[in-house]
Amino acid sequence: MTYSLEQADIWIDLAEQSLTLPKHHKSYVISSGKNGIGEQENSGKTPRGWHKVALKFGHAAPKNAVFKARQETGEVYDAELAAQCPERDWILSRILWLSGLEENFNLGEGCDTFKRYIYIHGTPDTEPMGIPMSHGCIRMRNEDVIELFELIAEDAVVFISEHRLNSMDCKTGTPL
Repeated sequence: MTYSLEQADIWIDLAEQSLTLPKHHKSYVISSGKNGIGEQENSGKTPRGWHKVALKFGHAAPKNAVFKARQETGEVYDAELAAQCPERDWILSRILWLSGLEENFNLGEGCDTFKRYIYIHGTPDTEPMGIPMSHGCIRMRNEDVIELFELIAEDAVVFISEHRLNSMDCKTGTPL
């Protein structure tokens, strides 16, 4: 299936480190993979292309709820918990698990976004935004990911671009 930016519910601009909901006229600052951009399994890079929100987790979770393997741990992130577990990669508040839609690019053997456990998720508010710092996921402020979670349904179409989306052709998804 071929998509156009006009069909996307979520635009993720890796160049600008932003996530936009064009139908809701909202934009958020994000943090993507510190290892860069790419689809290869075990790379720690953020995948590009067409995706969908496959599953959502955290419907009734409190802000800063801690998740491990997509399950609430019962913990709520705070400075004390952070000090006890300084090496932990925090996944907080909500999870939107992405699945690639492009065979042999972000779907399939060695490149599968879903099997790579690529999420849009909350992160501690002390973590920097606007610069790549994640292990491949899209990190957001907790208030922002909670709002996103409420606005976006499962199966929502997501486009992740390494190019600035404000300079993209909305029909073809190619740079102008």
